Amino acid sequence: MEYMSQEGYDKLVAELRQLETVDLPQVKDAISEARDKGDLSENFEYHAAKREQGRILGRIRFMQRVLENARVLDMSRVHTDCIQLLSRVEMTNLANNSRMTYTIASPHEANLREGKISVKSPIAEALLGKKAGDEVEVKVPAGTLRLRIESVSI
Repeated sequence: MEYMSQEGYDKLVAELRQLETVDLPQVKDAISEARDKGDLSENFEYHAAKREQGRILGRIRFMQRVLENARVLDMSRVHTDCIQLLSRVEMTNLANNSRMTYTIASPHEANLREGKISVKSPIAEALLGKKAGDEVEVKVPAGTLRLRIESVSI
């Protein structure tokens, strides 16, 4: 079972619909057109379209499995007293006093540009269950980070 926000669930549903209703029919049309051109053994367009069809079908199957096991987290049951999934955490790197803010998200919603880190990342795993004012040490590929949690919100 995979917990996620309503926003993340809706994005996955929209992407699945796009793949099933737009992308897959386009690829099927491309395969049909390439097949009409004759010899399939040397037909680059045909092979490229078949590869794309396989990629799309694989993505569709993957997303269907994710959505089957997805559970939307009820925001009214999320508390701000400790860090958990969907918590917004402001923290300070004690080595250089730089501040950063991240939202703990499901692996399917993680996007560093949006400030969302996966609940399965080393930083998020170290933060889970902690409270504002706590200090944590996190082992990351670049070494060890010492972080102080400044605030926790939703």
